[in-house]
Amino acid sequence: MSLQLSNVILHQLVKDSEQQLTVNYRESTLANDASTESLVAELHRVFNAKAGKGFGTFSDESEFKVWLDNTLSDDLDFYTFSQNSAKRLISEISKYSFAEEGFLVLAHYQSLATDYLFIALIPSNESLKVTEGLDISATDYLDISKMDIAARIDLSTYQTDSDSNRSLTFIKGRVGRKVSDFFLDFLQAETGLDTKQQNLVLMQAVDDFVADAKLEKDDANSYRKQVADYCNEQIKAGDEVEVRELSQELPKSDDGTSFADFTEEQGYELEESFPGDRAAVRKLTKFVGAGGGLNISFDSMLMGERVFYDPETDTLTIKGTPPNLRDQLTRKG
Repeated sequence: MSLQLSNVILHQLVKDSEQQLTVNYRESTLANDASTESLVAELHRVFNAKAGKGFGTFSDESEFKVWLDNTLSDDLDFYTFSQNSAKRLISEISKYSFAEEGFLVLAHYQSLATDYLFIALIPSNESLKVTEGLDISATDYLDISKMDIAARIDLSTYQTDSDSNRSLTFIKGRVGRKVSDFFLDFLQAETGLDTKQQNLVLMQAVDDFVADAKLEKDDANSYRKQVADYCNEQIKAGDEVEVRELSQELPKSDDGTSFADFTEEQGYELEESFPGDRAAVRKLTKFVGAGGGLNISFDSMLMGERVFYDPETDTLTIKGTPPNLRDQLTRKG
């Protein structure tokens, strides 16, 4: 990938004899060479591929934001900025039970004409290597694939629109570890764009548009499928859902109202673009539910044809079961 590296540094977080985290500071920034460019490129790639990311914005009292602003204006050098960040990281992560050793990485770089600041706590792991004398020795390496404490600031957006609710992106991390809470505290940031909510609002808007246009069942299913296909293509390509672009691909209602106009007129408060959510999109074309030992999923077009629901008795009737399920039911029923 095309990447221009400005600054990158590593500081090590280690536990002392009392199992308290301390920082082993590197004496200077790393050299901008092929190795460091390769490292940052891999961090950028893995971060992009991570699912479950959230958006945030700095709070007014953010000390980290002050350091960042001073660094961008050359009033604070990158090395001092990294030291300040490491000290603040230690003070915050030590409050949590998941405080672990690792390497703090800070990198300032440009990719595809966008400036970024990348911050991550990367765990290390041990592996074996064969020496030139064919001996076996242990070696430590950065386990980038296990990175789940990381944030990236879109500096290009941040510097042109300081009120943006999406210039800061962070990995939410594994459930139960409160990683996102810790990292937001470290950065003194607040939750910004809620992508899950945006997707749910979009799906509701689609259902409401279909109902308002009084579409026949087949037309309504076709409309929902077009929306789902577009969203899934955007997700697969790593692009965001663009409401206006989506609207242009969809037919208008009989009175000439486009989907985009409908969402604006009805006050759905959708962003112009946002990352798609597969789970939300799937509900456009499928009924999905699990619980009580049951896991049921079927295409929405089957409702009323092969699948029937009676709300009074809470009974779901299925006519025509899949062959592999029918075989299991016959043999084990």
